[in-house]
Amino acid sequence: MRSSPDIVIHTERLTKRYGKLLALDNLNLDVQRGEIFGYLGPNGAGKTTTIRLLLDFIRPTGGKSTVLGLDAQAQSVALHRNIGNLPGELSLWNQMTGWEVVRYLGGLRNGVDERYVSELAVRLEMDMTRKVKACSSGMKRKLGLIQALMHKPELLILDEPTNGLDPLVQQTFHKLMREVAAEGRTVFMSSHNLPEVEATCDRVGILREGRLRAVERISDLKQVRFRWMTLRVSGQADPTRFETLPGVSDVTHHNGTIRLRVTGELDPVIKAAAQHHVVDMAYEEPTLEEIFLEYYGEDKQS
Repeated sequence: MRSSPDIVIHTERLTKRYGKLLALDNLNLDVQRGEIFGYLGPNGAGKTTTIRLLLDFIRPTGGKSTVLGLDAQAQSVALHRNIGNLPGELSLWNQMTGWEVVRYLGGLRNGVDERYVSELAVRLEMDMTRKVKACSSGMKRKLGLIQALMHKPELLILDEPTNGLDPLVQQTFHKLMREVAAEGRTVFMSSHNLPEVEATCDRVGILREGRLRAVERISDLKQVRFRWMTLRVSGQADPTRFETLPGVSDVTHHNGTIRLRVTGELDPVIKAAAQHHVVDMAYEEPTLEEIFLEYYGEDKQS
């Protein structure tokens, strides 16, 4: 198996079956040191299965993986010392306070830096004196983030990390993740929150029905698919000039404004626009959500 100090997660044909159900199908993936990697897909796509395999919570049906240069199965005990994990379904001890949870988990790691925990608690607006049973789902998520971050691990593996967090705390989370990456540490983050991924991640992997369909940088992914163009014209507008152009779809017209979706070259659109008196012209890159839906739309048709 390939090993490189710059590759934090490496999988080769990693596969998991549950009886007849193929949950993960021949996953080949590299995650680089110091990056924030977003792992995207709908429920049942195989995201949580991947995380559980990397953490050795379940064993693969086929293939293999290394994490931080260690075999994810054979050396999982040593590996866990350098990982911070936030599971999608977090179970904590109801009778403990936040501080008691942190100190207990810290004791398993030969201590914890309580000053750093206090700093995280302030930034995430978490009351560490409250018992878990009295915490809202959002507060429990904050506590889960604190326990994942508190030992400054080389790798963070986070499953839907901001579920239940209010927008201001989500912004704090984004900043924390960027700080982690700036220190040369790595984040592997499963998420349904596409605006969050777009704001935070360097690259994304798109998973569908257990198969990895694409791995792209956010900037590249937004450029390779399509763009929206808006033309504001004076006088009589003729949207039918655009509807038959190659690569153009979803043409709308209202009060002298023509909006259309363009795939490929802009030249045919520019030439058609020249037949009008153009007051203004703008184009915008698609959102990550639009790109994500585009991938799945194509799969449904194939």
